[in-house]
Amino acid sequence: MYRYTKRTLAREVLMFLVALLFIVPVYILVNMALRPAGDTSSPLLPPSEPTFANFAQAWQQAGLGSALLNSAIVTVVSVTGIVIVSALAAYPLSRVLSRLSSVLFWVVLAGMMIPFQVALIPLYQTMRDLGLLGSLTSLILFYIGSQVPFSVFLYTGFLRTLERDYEEAAAIDGAGPLRTFVAIVFPLLRPITGTVVILNAIEVWNDFLVPLLYLSGTPQQTITVALYAFVGQFVSNWPVVFAGLLISVVPVLAVYFLMQKQIIKGFAGGLKG
Repeated sequence: MYRYTKRTLAREVLMFLVALLFIVPVYILVNMALRPAGDTSSPLLPPSEPTFANFAQAWQQAGLGSALLNSAIVTVVSVTGIVIVSALAAYPLSRVLSRLSSVLFWVVLAGMMIPFQVALIPLYQTMRDLGLLGSLTSLILFYIGSQVPFSVFLYTGFLRTLERDYEEAAAIDGAGPLRTFVAIVFPLLRPITGTVVILNAIEVWNDFLVPLLYLSGTPQQTITVALYAFVGQFVSNWPVVFAGLLISVVPVLAVYFLMQKQIIKGFAGGLKG
């Protein structure tokens, strides 16, 4: 029978304090976003007259509509490319047991150890020479190339935990490796795919430096760059600034809550592998 002890109480208190560390910033963000202009009371106190006017003002004055659309396009296309390339690369790396496969796997992982700042200038020059600066294509190519190594690592670890019975049955029926992967293997990768999607989506959505460099001087901008310019212009009107910040985080939070079960399963399977 389960006994409630002092140690259990101490653990619950500790978890409550940890939860507060995450809840308080979110509370302050929402609280400030609903606060009317001119309210200078403590951020911890609820607003006396909550208002949603800050969201409309932030949406109109910061141009968040086009910025959100650009961020959505870059995120969706980049994550889709990352999933396709990483899953296709991880399949032979996890199934072909040879010295060459092992060497290639570690070569791919070496990409995780190289800071992207080292290649920032050469990549910028390459994008300039290709005439891609100022376009969303440059961001998409950058994110796919930079995020594939980590995604291959996750996919490979998960694939090594899967049995090969279905693949062997498909081979007996005459299915080739590509058809076996598309019809049999990839549907089994749903948990780790959810993990790859949400981790890369957060990374791409929240990135600031690359869009600032690659889209500088053009009307196109992502949500992070739009908010950066908006904060500089309306730094004295904090409720409107916080309303814009809240608008920017809602899409990522929605995707996370929809895919949290797949994320947990993916991490468990990948770590087990």
